[in-house]
Amino acid sequence: MELPLDHFRLIGVSPSATSEEILRAFQLRLDKTPDEGFTYEVLTQRSELLRLTADLLTDPESRREYENLLLNGNSGLDFSSNREVAGLILLWESGSPKEAFKITRKALQPPQTPALGSSREADLTLLAALTARDSAIQEQQLRSYSNAADFLHEGIQLLQRMGKLGEIRKELEEDLVALLPYRILDLLSRDLNDQESHKKGLSMLENLIIKRGGLEGNNKSEYKDYLNQQEFEVFFQQIKPFLTVQEQIDLFLELQKRGSLEAGFLAFISLTAIGFSRRKPEKLFEARRILKKLNLSGLDSMPLVGCLDLLLADIDQASARFSSSSDENLRDWLNNYPGNKLEAICIFCKNWLENDVLVGYRDIDSKEVDLDSWFEDREIQEFIEKLEKKSNKIGIRSNLQNQQTEKESSTKTTEDFDNKFGNIDERRLPWPGGIKQGYEKLETKEIEFNEEYFKKKPIEFYNFLIEKIAELKFSFGEFLKDKEIINRSPYLIYIYAFLILFAFGIGIGFLRNNFKKSILDESISEKPLIAKDKNQKLNEIDIIQEIKNPSSKLNSISEKSTSIISYEFKELNTASPSLEDIRNLINGWLLNKSNYLAGKGEINLSKIVSKGLIDRTIEERQNDIKKGIYKEINSQIRKIDLESQTSSRIVVLVELNYLERLVKNSGEFINETSLNPLKVKYILGFSNKSWKLVDFVSGL
Repeated sequence: MELPLDHFRLIGVSPSATSEEILRAFQLRLDKTPDEGFTYEVLTQRSELLRLTADLLTDPESRREYENLLLNGNSGLDFSSNREVAGLILLWESGSPKEAFKITRKALQPPQTPALGSSREADLTLLAALTARDSAIQEQQLRSYSNAADFLHEGIQLLQRMGKLGEIRKELEEDLVALLPYRILDLLSRDLNDQESHKKGLSMLENLIIKRGGLEGNNKSEYKDYLNQQEFEVFFQQIKPFLTVQEQIDLFLELQKRGSLEAGFLAFISLTAIGFSRRKPEKLFEARRILKKLNLSGLDSMPLVGCLDLLLADIDQASARFSSSSDENLRDWLNNYPGNKLEAICIFCKNWLENDVLVGYRDIDSKEVDLDSWFEDREIQEFIEKLEKKSNKIGIRSNLQNQQTEKESSTKTTEDFDNKFGNIDERRLPWPGGIKQGYEKLETKEIEFNEEYFKKKPIEFYNFLIEKIAELKFSFGEFLKDKEIINRSPYLIYIYAFLILFAFGIGIGFLRNNFKKSILDESISEKPLIAKDKNQKLNEIDIIQEIKNPSSKLNSISEKSTSIISYEFKELNTASPSLEDIRNLINGWLLNKSNYLAGKGEINLSKIVSKGLIDRTIEERQNDIKKGIYKEINSQIRKIDLESQTSSRIVVLVELNYLERLVKNSGEFINETSLNPLKVKYILGFSNKSWKLVDFVSGL
């Protein structure tokens, strides 16, 4: 049997290890014998294999011949039939549990099935269980939870078939159950084009919630050992943003039918979100009907129903709901608000939509709520016109004009609101577990209406003015609809038109005097940014900025990678190459490897890199392809020092600036690793009259 293992990995040393280091590692491996329950026979064979490897690597001539074989592409080791199990144990110990599990599983299946009750069967079965567990752990560390679950599931099935190791099988089953939330997160967080995985994740999520007794977790006895209510709430908060608003509505309505009150409340929130974001007022009626039927202890539903009434232009009803609130602080704030009460209700509704309703959905972009655009939408107007509340409709726009108050009044309003609600943490409902505690503090945004604001912010003032003109246009349109008013006082039309023109003239005046000055000031303040040194090295601040905007750096890395696709690397034939020659060879390896792992070309380094190292890189890329990802790597050599040199072997120590990004094939950024510096030991060997990179050891 040939195993994907070389003598250096078998004994646990790097290819640059000295004879003393090899002997020390050999003794440590002998002293650290696996104590999981392997037979004495296989452990004796393991010790013998370690001894043979140590003898080979400490003999200069034998080691030189073996290293030449590695340079020529011989990377595996052949084991006789009586030492196969010992070789698999060493493969597992070398950090390759997945490879060891796959070969062990195959050895336990026909026609290779060992004799029933033999020591070989016992050792292979135990090794299969241990490698399945370690493979799952390794996949979890890579956040590939579905793959981890597959390894555990296969290990459990194998132990069931063999009818052995009941205790270990039980441990694997417990690990599989504990992995369920992570598997769901893995499946749901994938690209939406992977519909099969997404549907599977949705089904698993619904089954999990039902089995644990709804969102409240009434069947706690079944899951208390690994997923208590607090842990489930954290998990659910991570899951929600990967579900569309319609998927959440369907899920919560189904859970409500099964008796979950908290699911009913979340269904109300989701229906409100889809109604407002998609301009479907009929969904608001459905949401209001659900909320009125809920009987959640401690929930003050009046302000929430009042917000829906406001969006449906039922002003009197909305005001009555807020006045009926059981929250004394809210009522005091409304009663003491210096402006119009309708304005206060609009502020409350706007904050509620932004902070509690329109967040946590895969297909809704969370942004600032614009109530004006809601009421100006033609479909909304047509829907509202069907209701018998036209007078309340007209009142919305005329009362909103009272927002232009003095700075002192606006500041006092904000401070007063914060003072009354600053210590109340009961207003937000990001998680159903907090339903019984009410809402979280609202945040108001202060607008300073003063001359200094207009001088410094002409563009903002212009936008504000346009909003006010739009409001006047809306109110004027509603005004013209009322024929009784026109007949009674036709001159009011001209007065209204004059007010619109007067407001527009004021805005043009401010813009003319301040727009040029604002542009000049902004251009002066931005010059230092433009003059930034283009060759400046990547620092911590740059990295933080790139995390927020990964596309720019990825593009720059991509450009560097693309530029080397057609580069031809020459052999290094000099008997005693300089450090600069070695630097160029390593740079060629880094650039071509980066280009290949980014999926932008083939790896073509046979003239300067050994076949074994190329094969490892190809295997790494194949694994990335299976996971649907690629790597963007940027490596820059900072320093290179010669450690040792002979006629056939060179070892150099290199310090790199290293940045690696994992990206999904869809372009979605996964994570980033930045090491400055990263210390790497590179080993070069002389074969076929040229120097080639044989291996490297990172993180020294």
